[in-house]
Amino acid sequence: MGGAFLAAAVLARLGGRIGLPTIPLFILAGILLGPHTPGVVLLSDPHDLEMLSALGLVLLLFYLGLEFHVDDLREGGRKMALAGGTYLALNVGAGLGFGFALGWGTSEALVLAGVLGISSSAIVTKVLVDTGRLGNPETKPILGIIVVEDIFLALYLAALQPILSGADSLSAAVLDGGKAFGFLLLLALAARFGTRVVGRLFAVKDDELLVISFLGAAVFVAGVSEWFGVADAIGAFMVGLMLGSTASGDRIRTLVHPLRDAFGAIFFFAFGLSIDPGDLPSVLWPVLIAVALTLVMNVLAGMGAARVYGFGPQAAANVSTTLLARGEFALILATMAAGAGLDARLSPFIAGYVLVLAVLGPMAAGRSAWLGRVMPVRSPSVRDEGRVGAGV
Repeated sequence: MGGAFLAAAVLARLGGRIGLPTIPLFILAGILLGPHTPGVVLLSDPHDLEMLSALGLVLLLFYLGLEFHVDDLREGGRKMALAGGTYLALNVGAGLGFGFALGWGTSEALVLAGVLGISSSAIVTKVLVDTGRLGNPETKPILGIIVVEDIFLALYLAALQPILSGADSLSAAVLDGGKAFGFLLLLALAARFGTRVVGRLFAVKDDELLVISFLGAAVFVAGVSEWFGVADAIGAFMVGLMLGSTASGDRIRTLVHPLRDAFGAIFFFAFGLSIDPGDLPSVLWPVLIAVALTLVMNVLAGMGAARVYGFGPQAAANVSTTLLARGEFALILATMAAGAGLDARLSPFIAGYVLVLAVLGPMAAGRSAWLGRVMPVRSPSVRDEGRVGAGV
C-alpha cells in the first residue's frame, strides 16, 4: 500500500511538470505496477485494495454532496431532471444502439447501454476540484446530472440483475427495483427534512470527534445503501448533502480534504490494477468508435444543458467535457457481465473504453476553452457569458 501511494505521488508530480491531470497518472501507476505488466508487481490481486478503493469512492461522493446543497435540489429540481434525462437519453440510447450494432447479443447490448451512458462520479468530482470550478454556475447542473445518473443507475442495476442471471421472475425484478427506489426516497426525505436534527448531532467542537462522526456516518449509510440495491456512492452523497447544510459544514469540508485526496488516489490506482493491456488490441476498433460516439453525445448533451439553463458556449463546453469520463460504474457492469458468462470481449472492451475516457476526460476538461470557441451555442448576454467563463 505504501508503494501504491508513493508510485502514484511520483508519477503525479512528474506529470504535473508537463501539465497532465493526476487521474490518468494514478491509473497508469496501477497498470505499470499491477499483475498484467512486466517488472515490479506491488499487488498480484487487485481485490487486495477493494475495501480501500471503495472508501475512496465513498469519500469522493461524500465531498460532492457537501458541495451540493439541499436548496439546489428543491429549487432546480425540474431543470435538473430535464438536463439529466436528456443526458441519459442521448448516451444510454447511443450505447444501446451501439451494442446491437456490434451483434454481441441482447444482454451484452444492455450492459453496453449502461457502460456508455453513465459518467464516472469519482472522476467528475476530481475534475471539478482540480480545475477549480466548484464555484462556477455550470457546476450545479453538472452535479444535478450526476445525481440523476446515480438514481437511474440504482434502478437500472436492479432491473438488469435478473436479466443477466437468467431469472424469469418479473416479480423479483420489480421487488428489487421497488426496494432500491424506496430507500432512495427515504434518503431524499431525510436530506429534505432532517437537516436540523442532523446538525445538532454533529455540533461538536472537537475536530477528532467530528472526523470520526462524519466518516462513520458516510461509510455506514453507503453500506446500508448497497444492501438495499442502491449504489454506495449515492448513499455517501446524500450524507454529504445533509451535512453540507449544517453549521458544521465548512469544518467538515476542510477536514475531509486529506482523506478524500489520499483514498481517491487509491481508488484510481486500484482501477489501473484491473486493466490488462494485452487484451486491448482485440477490441481496439470498437473502443475507438465508442469513444467517438460518446464525444458526440456529450457535446449534444452540453448544448442541451446550456439551453435548459441559459448558459453560453463556454459553460456548455465545460458541461460536455467534465461529464465525459467513464469509470467505476462501468467496472461494476463489467463484473456483472463476467459473472453472467456473457461475451468474453466485453471485459477488455469496457477496460479499454474506460481507460481511454479516464485519460481523455480530465485532459479535455482542462482544455475546454478550445471547444468553447466553436460550440454552436448562443450566449444569453455579454454579462452572463463573462461570469460563466471567469472560473475556467
